[in-house]
Amino acid sequence: MSVSGGTDIEGEALAEAVPVGGAAHAPLAVKRLHPDAILPRRAYPGDAGLDLHAVEAVTLEPGARASVGTGIAVAIPEGQGGLVLPRSGLAARSGIALVNAPGLIDAGYRGEIRVLLLNTDRVTPCEIAVGDRIAQLVLVRLELPATVEVDELPSTERGEGGFGSSGS
Repeated sequence: MSVSGGTDIEGEALAEAVPVGGAAHAPLAVKRLHPDAILPRRAYPGDAGLDLHAVEAVTLEPGARASVGTGIAVAIPEGQGGLVLPRSGLAARSGIALVNAPGLIDAGYRGEIRVLLLNTDRVTPCEIAVGDRIAQLVLVRLELPATVEVDELPSTERGEGGFGSSGS
């Protein structure tokens, strides 16, 4: 796998792994599944999210939802998960949300990343064009404990207080 010196579809240099806390992170392996796919990249150095781009055009009517392909697959490193999150600008301008935000990509998944978009605007359709930024991918480290059945859970101050239990 080439780590440096590569280019994306527009011929731009691929970003280097960004050191955080003094340690460089391994690059994210990305496979282009469609010739029009744009490789994920950060808008600014140090950004948490890698922008995901649509590889297909779609019109989202008011209240409609659609599964939009990105034309890429990724190899999330073991011990990490990929969270597919909404883009705040798209939400503010067009009312576009993600149906299952956050979407979770497990380390073992190797298929195309698809994004479930929802037009929350009640009047205006939203046009998504090929190449539009539609979501962002954030990698997070995971704890993967084994599960164990117990007769009782340790008590806490909150206890079984659920929705609304902390006040308004």
